Formats: sequence, structure tokens, C-alpha cells
Amino acid sequence: MSRSGSSRGLSIGYRIGYRLRLIGLTIFGPAQLGEGNDPKARLERERAARVAASRARAHSD
Repeated sequence: MSRSGSSRGLSIGYRIGYRLRLIGLTIFGPAQLGEGNDPKARLERERAARVAASRARAHSD
């Protein structure tokens, strides 16, 4: 079975934590803010950076 592209190289612990944080922000977080200070957007940018770093490590090996 192949891994999905969005989770490639990320640990199961990180993926569970990410989902819990995203759900928490969705339910209990502030109203949608501007792109620069929206906590959900920041969380998604952090995840995208981790995925990119993981893919770069995989391609450099």
C-alpha cells in the first residue's frame, strides 16, 4: 500500500498531533483572522514546511 502524498515522511505522532491541533483551532479557536495572524493558516504553513523538508531529505538520500 502506498503512502498518501500529504503525509509522506511525517511520523504518526506528528500527524495525530496536527489533526488534534487543527480540530481544536476549528472548534475553540478565534474567528478567522487575516492571513498573517490566523492560527489555522500558520499551522498549515508549518505543516507544508515540514512536508517540503521531508521530501527534500528523501530526494537527497
